[in-house]
Amino acid sequence: MALSLSEYADRDGLALAELVRDGAVTARELLDTALVGIEKLNPRLNAVTLTLRSHAEAAIAAGLPDGAYTGVPFLLKDLSPTLADVPTSGGSRFFSGVTRPYDTELVRRFRRAGLVMAGKTNTPELGSNGSTEPVATGATHNPWGLGFSAGGSSGGSAAAVAAGIVPAAHASDGGGSIRGPAACCGLVGLKPTRSRNSLGPDAGEVWQGFVNEHVVSRSVRDTAALLDATAGYCPGDPHIAPVPSRPFLQEVGAPPGRLRIGVALREAGGERFHPDAAAAVAAAARLLADLGHEVEEVSPQYDVPLLLDAFMTFFAAGVGLAVEERAAATGRTPAPGLVERNNLWLWEKSKSIGCTDYLRAIAKQNTVTREFARFFGDHDIWLTPTTADPPPPLGHLHADVDDVAQFFRRLWRFNPLQWVYNASGNPAITLPLHWNAAGLPLGVMLGARYGDEATLLRVAAQIEAAAPWRQRHPPVSVWNL
Repeated sequence: MALSLSEYADRDGLALAELVRDGAVTARELLDTALVGIEKLNPRLNAVTLTLRSHAEAAIAAGLPDGAYTGVPFLLKDLSPTLADVPTSGGSRFFSGVTRPYDTELVRRFRRAGLVMAGKTNTPELGSNGSTEPVATGATHNPWGLGFSAGGSSGGSAAAVAAGIVPAAHASDGGGSIRGPAACCGLVGLKPTRSRNSLGPDAGEVWQGFVNEHVVSRSVRDTAALLDATAGYCPGDPHIAPVPSRPFLQEVGAPPGRLRIGVALREAGGERFHPDAAAAVAAAARLLADLGHEVEEVSPQYDVPLLLDAFMTFFAAGVGLAVEERAAATGRTPAPGLVERNNLWLWEKSKSIGCTDYLRAIAKQNTVTREFARFFGDHDIWLTPTTADPPPPLGHLHADVDDVAQFFRRLWRFNPLQWVYNASGNPAITLPLHWNAAGLPLGVMLGARYGDEATLLRVAAQIEAAAPWRQRHPPVSVWNL
């Protein structure tokens, strides 16, 4: 049977794969539907920067692997994963056209699951912004409100999934870049435990372990099943995440038990919440109490300025290294017009970071994250807003500005909480439970102890069943064509 755009988008990835397995629809038909969605919506959203029709058709013609997602269209964020011989530009003029002759490990696992790579999605330059509005490829618009941010750095992926173009898309997270876009676009976004997904073969860890890879999706079960498809050690990885006791998909629908949940209702991470964000977390806290959980207003105690200082050291060192390696490869000098000014500032800052500065930052990270982790000795979950504010208008977090200090102040005001989980390595998930009076989504974030995605997925599925979001569709989407 041929699916209309809305019939296609009404199904999550596992449901589409089931249709392919049953012979009700072909992988080629699903690909054609996804490409029609891109054609019709991308001029308004600017979520997809490169379509891969011929590449995808060749993969289908060659025969797809028999996996949980065989035949399902998928999009890759145009930043860290390498698709063999396909350019990865990282939202940058300076890095435009970088190619490698191999797939990275995560892409291999996506392919092994049967996913069909239909395109690449927009990202801020080098992923170093909480809003996707790079100079190189232009701003991505939020499908819930054109002119508003889709978040960053996985904003292109989030906008495409929210608009119904694909059921899930690759995303990466160095300081909130899975969870922030998912929250801005009304999606599920899980940052897994550190090292749950491999960064091989090109990296062991990035930004001192802050960077993680996974997806944004519209259902908890796709988030779980895709983690089953990709998680696990790759030879040469420097760390191994705790091995789960059973597949993550089996946690969806499993009783979570009575959880001890701490909640931040008004402020955390050094910032007071916008009324919309406070309302979102208060409503989620009431829902969790109604579901039988023990909920109390309490938050972990940790030194936010100390941890932020450590993070900025790793951030600057990571960006600085990338810029210097690209400069050496091309013979070009990083400068305005080639590199955005926030990244030039980080590159300059990296030059002043010495070996002892970096080791001192590691010690700061360790001290603070141990304080943070103690909280999870007494609590199963910490509930907060995902962002302290609603999605901002495009331009508010534009990064190529003279006043770089103001840019970073705005960034940390918007995102005061997500990056602590990158520092600690703990898993955290955002769920789409609230929309403000302007019709813009705000996510609520649940974090858990290290290695415990199982608890997050159980309670997330319980919340999804109690307060479903799947029937809410953004104005700019396949449902409204």
